[in-house]
Amino acid sequence: MRTQVAAILLAGLVLAGSLQAQGDPDRLQEQLESLATIERKILVPMRDGVGLATDVYRPRHAEGRLPAIFWRTPYNFNKLSSHRRRTILQALERGYAFVIQNERGRYFSQGEWEILGRPRTDGYDALTWIAEQDWSNGKVGTLGCSSSAEWQLALAATDHPAHAAMVPMAAGAGIGRVGRFYEQGNWYRGGAFQMLFMTWLYGVQNTQRPRLPDGLSNEDLVRLARYYDLAPDMPEVEWPEALEHLPLVDLMESVQGPKGIYADFIQRAPDDPAWYQGGLYHDDEPFGVPSLWLNSWYDVSIGPNLELFNHVTRAATDPEVADNQFVVIAPTPHCRFADTEGDVIVGERNLGEAGRDYDSLIFDWFDHWLKGEQNGFTRDHAKVQYFTMGSNRWQSSNSWPPESARPVTWYLDSDGAANSLYGDGRLIPRPGEPPGSRPGFDSFSYDPALPVYSRGGGVCCIGGAITPGSFDQRLTEARNDVLVYTSEPLQEDVEVTGTIEVTLFISSDARDTDFTVKLVDVYPDGRAYNVDETIQRARYREGYDRQVLLEPGEVYRLEVSPMSTSNCFLAGHRIRVEISSSNFPRFARNLNTGGNNFDETEGVVARNVIHHSPEHPSQIRLPVVIPERQEQKERRERAR
Repeated sequence: MRTQVAAILLAGLVLAGSLQAQGDPDRLQEQLESLATIERKILVPMRDGVGLATDVYRPRHAEGRLPAIFWRTPYNFNKLSSHRRRTILQALERGYAFVIQNERGRYFSQGEWEILGRPRTDGYDALTWIAEQDWSNGKVGTLGCSSSAEWQLALAATDHPAHAAMVPMAAGAGIGRVGRFYEQGNWYRGGAFQMLFMTWLYGVQNTQRPRLPDGLSNEDLVRLARYYDLAPDMPEVEWPEALEHLPLVDLMESVQGPKGIYADFIQRAPDDPAWYQGGLYHDDEPFGVPSLWLNSWYDVSIGPNLELFNHVTRAATDPEVADNQFVVIAPTPHCRFADTEGDVIVGERNLGEAGRDYDSLIFDWFDHWLKGEQNGFTRDHAKVQYFTMGSNRWQSSNSWPPESARPVTWYLDSDGAANSLYGDGRLIPRPGEPPGSRPGFDSFSYDPALPVYSRGGGVCCIGGAITPGSFDQRLTEARNDVLVYTSEPLQEDVEVTGTIEVTLFISSDARDTDFTVKLVDVYPDGRAYNVDETIQRARYREGYDRQVLLEPGEVYRLEVSPMSTSNCFLAGHRIRVEISSSNFPRFARNLNTGGNNFDETEGVVARNVIHHSPEHPSQIRLPVVIPERQEQKERRERAR
């Protein structure tokens, strides 16, 4: 009882103080200092003797043993952001200890850095250390976004007994191979290199750094951290220009970036055995933790995230784990999970009042699993909560995609000139008639020296070279090397929720090339907002474990890496599909030579063709949600 009273009193103090200190870093820090017992720069020992720098925050007046929330990061936490301070204050308010730790080789942690920070060993050992502390109740919940989420996936494969629950937010770069996706930590999409990793590694893979001498006392480390945080001041780079550099293998060196893993990784193929030796989670591993996944429509890897959610739900051997996977999908860019008042505008598209109380959701989840509170979370929340753009509303389902989604095929068609917004490309609900005098294909020239430039989309961490979100695509669609296929105005709303599959019949005079696809919502006034986009490298059309070059002029079936969304195309709007061969710098340019690409400086122009005859019906399969009245009719018919 005394523990509960203390927690209630502390909650009132923290809440009152944190409300006064909203957005003021100094005031927030004062609240932390007054309300928490803080242990800084503890070198938590790993099994090989390396110590990882760790800060522990505990409610100052709490009694009894506490559950812990664990946030592990490669980033600098010596000076906490206002958002992180507020999170810690909320954790203290709810009666948790909050533990922050740097991966090995980062800032005050010892050892050599590895991407994702050895989750199966260092992560496991850190959980053991937390659970063994005299203040711990033996239960730990892991929390974090981006890098602080991605290491959690491989940790979940170890099924540590203290790992009671997890909240991985925007965790795509922790996924190696899952189902149809061989993205290997977002390094690839459809076999094409996603260039965000170049800019991210510029600031993170700093293996050339000053090091503190071994044997420093904790007192000395705390003192040093007050005025020397080991954070490099990286020179600014004009990334839109810098990313043009060729060859790709020398790109880090061209900006005088730090030596590290980039040059090695860029030479790996999507199924290189080396991808299966690091910290990525793959779908042949177990998974042992109840999870609340937070994802975003305009993030870099929404498809693999949802594929992993489904995989764990189906494949987890522990029924409690399989039955307790929950996912929330927000209409936001990477890691923008914050309570929002007023309209949410993502890029240029206004999505209405899309905000929600993510913090309460997260702490209610932890209360259930770490404290054993019977708060009804698993009963009252649907397994899938997602925001549908266009109709601008939150919806829920107990599966992904929702059971009412049905694949509806739309076909590409034209009179042979779908080039640009001003061409004759059509998106039609049935295959085109035999071509007769029509050619049954569209062609365009793709010059790697003049790529189609990215405008918005699901991207992050690319140094300002691209702004994520939804933008009017008409400037891009004005190009002659972009094929544009548009439906007639819709007579009624069409909700597309689920995985979008694209089959193209292609040919080229190049030995290898890429094909990009973009799904677009066209408003009655002509504005054309991107919904999702993807890419496929032709050499991987038979699988990511092999490379098969093209024979000039031969027609091939190309299954494009899937897209995912929930978007309602309203009555009067039109559905549009863009096809080209570049989306740069979101994806690296294919130089069309059939060579390694990463070590080449000269490309060749490819003449690429999209076929759309009855023999070669290029198509997009949209998961269309059947209206409730029609679904009820179908159920009645099945019951007869």
